[in-house]
Amino acid sequence: MNTIRIGIVGAGFMGRTSAETITRYLSDTRLVAIAGGTRAPGLAADYGVACETTPGALFARDDIDAVFISTPHAEHAAQALEAVRRGKHVLLDKPMAHTVPDCDAIIQAARHSNVKLMIMFGQRFRTVNQRAYQLIQEGAIGRLTMIHSYCLNSGGLASLPAWQSRPENLGTLFAHGVHNIDLVRWFTGAEVETVAAHSQEEKPGHEISTMAVLGMTNDVLASLWVSWNIPPPGFPSSGFSARVVGEKGLLDLDAYGCLRLGKDGAWSIAAEQAPIDWKGKGALDPVRLEAYQRQGNEFLSSIREDRQPAITGEDGRAAVAVALAAYESAKSRQTVRLERR
Repeated sequence: MNTIRIGIVGAGFMGRTSAETITRYLSDTRLVAIAGGTRAPGLAADYGVACETTPGALFARDDIDAVFISTPHAEHAAQALEAVRRGKHVLLDKPMAHTVPDCDAIIQAARHSNVKLMIMFGQRFRTVNQRAYQLIQEGAIGRLTMIHSYCLNSGGLASLPAWQSRPENLGTLFAHGVHNIDLVRWFTGAEVETVAAHSQEEKPGHEISTMAVLGMTNDVLASLWVSWNIPPPGFPSSGFSARVVGEKGLLDLDAYGCLRLGKDGAWSIAAEQAPIDWKGKGALDPVRLEAYQRQGNEFLSSIREDRQPAITGEDGRAAVAVALAAYESAKSRQTVRLERR
């Protein structure tokens, strides 16, 4: 396959991110059409492509090979299923779906249609996170023993898109903390066996903060702290961060700042992420889009090379299962054991 022809479903913040990434940073691709939401006509006009009235109409087009789906969580399953059944390769935003059975259905449908399915865990493609993973794989800090991942923000649900406050889209752990869950699985190379969690709600049915202890299959001690309820000015370097303990060293990770390596009694800088110019260049700052370029290239390479992408449907399913288990644990006040695959 030479030029890969792409459609986008979802015209919000991530839809525009995808449109800019495809048109400016991905080689041998062509953005063909956009659908989904009231902003779709404007986004399509901005990039000079067709606007379809429905996602289904976009999936039905013969001149589209792959789709990027970034819509409200509760819409993912139906849209991804229709796309793969139409023979389209799918790059699906996180969280993969609203339920574990929906995740399973998407995975099975993609296998049946022989198309590539990749989940948008963009944190895996950020400079600091990639370097941390490389150091872990190289044994720079020895065998992992403990990891704490956190995502702390201010503003409550009002600071997030309005659709995230709808009951079917659950809370901030489900919407954003799945990145932290995926990071723990990625760094440890293990699966989550048990979840013990406590949550707080901004209003009934709308989780705003969760702390969870994860029991891993390789006995690494793991914990999560995700909140959108931190008063200003917030904690420094905590937008997406982790502290990783190995038998021979430490990693102190700020995905939007620097990675510090603690070894032999001293700290050193192992990697740095250039700052995103939010006030000037905004969301389309090339610095921010570096991770999405890497993510897109991985997805497209999996299509061209006919192989599994680096982040599979199984990875997406695992994060959804853990997040839902955390909610179940918080509600029941009991440790939840996940089913083994």
